[in-house]
Amino acid sequence: MARARSAYRCTECGHEHPKWVGRCEACGEWNSVAEEPVAASGASKRSAGLARGRGAAGRAAEPPSRLRDVADRPLERWRTGLDEFDFVLGGGIVPGSMTLIGGEPGIGKSTLLLQAAARLERGGRTVLYASGEESPEQLRLRADRLAEDAGAVHVLGETSLERILDAAQALPADLVVLDSIQTVYTDTLESAPGNVAQVRECSGQLMRFAKDSGTAAFVVGHVTKGGGIAGPKTLEHIVDTVLYFEGEASLDYRLLRATKNRFGSVDELGVFSMTDAGLVPVPNPSAVFLAARADGISGSAVTALMEGTRPVLVEVQALASRSGYGTPQRVSTGLDPKRLAVLLAVLERRADTSFAELDVFVQATAGVRLGEPGTDLAVAAALVSSLYNRPAPADVIFVGEIGLGGEVRPTAGVERRVAEAGRLGFRRVFASGRSAVKVPGMELVAVDHIGQLVRALAA
Repeated sequence: MARARSAYRCTECGHEHPKWVGRCEACGEWNSVAEEPVAASGASKRSAGLARGRGAAGRAAEPPSRLRDVADRPLERWRTGLDEFDFVLGGGIVPGSMTLIGGEPGIGKSTLLLQAAARLERGGRTVLYASGEESPEQLRLRADRLAEDAGAVHVLGETSLERILDAAQALPADLVVLDSIQTVYTDTLESAPGNVAQVRECSGQLMRFAKDSGTAAFVVGHVTKGGGIAGPKTLEHIVDTVLYFEGEASLDYRLLRATKNRFGSVDELGVFSMTDAGLVPVPNPSAVFLAARADGISGSAVTALMEGTRPVLVEVQALASRSGYGTPQRVSTGLDPKRLAVLLAVLERRADTSFAELDVFVQATAGVRLGEPGTDLAVAAALVSSLYNRPAPADVIFVGEIGLGGEVRPTAGVERRVAEAGRLGFRRVFASGRSAVKVPGMELVAVDHIGQLVRALAA
């Protein structure tokens, strides 16, 4: 019997090493090299045959054609009826596509997919929900709690990829949900489920099946301690769409974000409310995020984010209090701590303020992340408001990027942000004087330097 060979590959970049090393020599990541068995010769031949165009349906390989000769067909989409879910996907599920959804345990990934499957079945599509983590009885208990009638969904408690694909072909299924990819294995490899090689091979076979048969596939992925999807980074490169389901367990709201989408815009944001009967789409996230905002309190400022193509209003809160320790604390939630350090340094150096002896706490409400520089002005406004204990005007939003020289720069999509603010009752916007704001009912207050912001709020 031939001895099984092993390869050592980096789970981040896929680089192969002759032996195990602590740090990948290609991408520099530590502890990312994992051992995986090399597929048997039969499996290699099978994979090579699939790569040459012999898919699950046995369809012969097509000769190459010029791009101008490719038929221009309208992109078909299947709408689930969950408006926020369809919005993040770009308008609906594309036949033959493969989507990866990740998130913390218990965040609602399986609930969301089961609700979408129930609606698709009601719309005449055949859905196979294959679960390697829950039995069909457990899925029935979950379905009984939902407002959706999921009784028509085909369920399968299986971890063998070959059996799952055979069941999908036998139905035949329009959509296959695999929950989760870390529990599935293929007979072509001898390693355990969840191994780097198993995850990569199962994902590759499922992608080929989806493209050959036209069946859409949804794959649930576990996440690591850092919040990224577990398994090789190539998993995210293989699929067509990558979705992250986020939210604090203590909050009722869940955020669905697209970080990759070959059939739509990236960074789109969908908001859901978690209820006893399942997830309910929230059509107006801005109103929800500002619902608990109290007027007349210092340290609060409102900004407008651009989540993909949608403007969303978010409250930024800051608290600056005298430190009781030798070294002041700098704590941020929803904001990069390094960005907070930069803004504090700019305020101290360019606006003659002092936070050196103060603890500083900054957070974005409702679990939203402030990942774009256009929110800098709102963070600075909240900090200054807390420092001088002067509430910011209730009818003002703050939009702008702050440079190291203290200058306030215009940000992209400012008109759409301001229009969303005007729709919710705001009347003024603090932004760079170079911002082209021509929204009826909204007044531009030009702030070209951080010192002007401090004087306006401290007066």
